[in-house]
Amino acid sequence: MIAAFFDIDGTIYRDCLLIEHFKKLIKYELVDINEYEDKVKRSFKLWDERKGDYDDYLQDLTETYVSVIKGLSSQYNNFIADRVVELKGDRVYKYTRDRIKWHQNQGHLVIFISGSPDFLVERMAKKMGASDFLGSKYIFNDDKLTGEIEPMWDTPNKIKAINSFKEKYNINLSKSFAYGDTNGDYGMFTLVGNPKAINPSKELIKNIKENSSLRDSCEIIIERKDVIYHLSSANIDVE
Repeated sequence: MIAAFFDIDGTIYRDCLLIEHFKKLIKYELVDINEYEDKVKRSFKLWDERKGDYDDYLQDLTETYVSVIKGLSSQYNNFIADRVVELKGDRVYKYTRDRIKWHQNQGHLVIFISGSPDFLVERMAKKMGASDFLGSKYIFNDDKLTGEIEPMWDTPNKIKAINSFKEKYNINLSKSFAYGDTNGDYGMFTLVGNPKAINPSKELIKNIKENSSLRDSCEIIIERKDVIYHLSSANIDVE
């Protein structure tokens, strides 16, 4: 069996599902972020002006998100999650949307492995017809979010996830594919025969180029406006 493993945020989805969920929670006045607002705004401003790092902004935002959703009921959470996918679920990259369809037509498994909350990943997987999925697990108790999570955005957990799917479906990893955009996806790339870096971060490109096997096998895809660029990681320079 051949599989295609896809990250979601920045790889399929042209932003971050967690951010969209957070915005909707604020819009419907289901969370209070007053005590965190300055921190998030400051890191966003630095990134928006290209003076700071996007990962730093996302880290501050995620920490705030996890704190403020504590106590949110599953009823309200499910309502917002449904709205996010209903209204924003089609905001995806053309390249990865087409690749998902191609893999499905080839009879390959399409598996989403994402750091976004599992309740959002599940909805995107259903919308796009994925075979299976894993996201960061958000823990509920007495039908309310506890603020505890089991993350799925880092390399060790994504490696563990792929190995679990390998056993579950008897996957031939040497013939399989992985698509990702940040260094958290690096481990997936090392496990498969066909890695594809989608609009990759500087750190991910650096680590790909330092790995002799990946440097030769990993294709870099850049999608900007209505143009899709296919680049060799062996011949690309970053600043």
